[in-house]
Amino acid sequence: MNETQSDHGPAPGGSRTRAIVVGPYLARGAAALSRDPQARLCEAVGLAQAIDLDIAGEIQVALSEVRPATYLGKGKVDEIAEIVKEQEAGLVSVDCQLSPVQQRNLEKAWDAKVIDRTGLILEIFGQRARTKEGALQVELAHLAYQKSRLVRSWTHLERQRGGFGFLGGPGETQIETDRRLIEERMRRIEHDLDKVKRTRGLHRKTRRDVPYPVVALVGYTNAGKSTLFNRLTKAEVLAQDMLFATLDPTLRQIRLPHGARVLLSDTVGFISDLPTMLVSAFRATLEEVTLADVILHVRDVSHEDSEAQARDVESILEELGLKGEAEGRIIEVWNKIDSLDFERLDALRIAARGYEPARRPALVSALTGEGLDDLLARIENLLAESRLTLSLELAPEDGQGLAWLHAHAEVLSRETREDGGSRLLVRVAPERADEVRRRYGADVPAQKDA
Repeated sequence: MNETQSDHGPAPGGSRTRAIVVGPYLARGAAALSRDPQARLCEAVGLAQAIDLDIAGEIQVALSEVRPATYLGKGKVDEIAEIVKEQEAGLVSVDCQLSPVQQRNLEKAWDAKVIDRTGLILEIFGQRARTKEGALQVELAHLAYQKSRLVRSWTHLERQRGGFGFLGGPGETQIETDRRLIEERMRRIEHDLDKVKRTRGLHRKTRRDVPYPVVALVGYTNAGKSTLFNRLTKAEVLAQDMLFATLDPTLRQIRLPHGARVLLSDTVGFISDLPTMLVSAFRATLEEVTLADVILHVRDVSHEDSEAQARDVESILEELGLKGEAEGRIIEVWNKIDSLDFERLDALRIAARGYEPARRPALVSALTGEGLDDLLARIENLLAESRLTLSLELAPEDGQGLAWLHAHAEVLSRETREDGGSRLLVRVAPERADEVRRRYGADVPAQKDA
């Protein structure tokens, strides 16, 4: 096994937990070929920094095989134990999924708290959740994770308890009591989440009664979604160079070039090996994505692992049921082109032209605003495919009717007649067509917009 190590030095003031980040990656096989090990280790360090750990060292380990007892080989376990002791680290973050037995054995060997990738991501989500729904979803995922750890993980769980009623029956072990308590709490949270989901459904119905199309931003964490959201909406959502800087979904209204209003939704960032329990817990939130009229898959094309990150996002979208016909609603947004040199940017533009027009990526810089006008036009054109174009006439005195059209439809063109009235070409959602016909006349011709 090979390893690389670097020391980040002591924490200012020494108040933060000192941590060692270990990246054990298989040296061969499908898993080894999918991601660059150094990029994976950098991401693992970024995850640890996201909960304000003081990174005392990072160690990359090339594995030939996974050991059932400790995941790593004995020699490497002993070597890391020396580093943990030397750096006085209180925590070791291991960038993989450890079994409860592996976690317990490594904690004994290193005399430090050990947290695996799933536990670390759950910690981040726990710190970042701001809404009631987000907090419930994270707690549900935490409990599912804790339940999976109740396999002789701690000695106190092997005690027996007697008693009556809620204290557990005679002979019930502590591990059974803890599991029962966790399951009861999970059921209560799921019940509360069902209420939140119903409320969200009512809000969604209210929006559809307006109705405004929904454009959802998805992408790998730190791909620049929040920066793009802020640029398009002139909002001030937290946007930092940090993994999972934002967690709770945010909705804002924006206008497209021809005046149509849409709701832009910023969602939680995705990541490779996103714990299944988190995908399940956040399914209600992610329904904003599955029901969106247009989905913007934001990619950081300046990142060396951009292709692998894109595959990870696509696999989660597939898990959410977004495949087949739904793919026609997705626009790939190649973000951070301001970070590329001229040659690489030129190569990307040539690569983008190789796609068929309907699937061609949009090259943008959310930071500088470059390419955003073209992106908005793409969104407008995609929405237009499912909308109707209506030709209608307004009397000179119908200023209120004209204002209503500007508020609820896209006014594509307007000609003034000799009598001062107006002839308009407007584009509306299919569910608005009957209302427009009733309001402006039953003989309004309609056609599906090409």
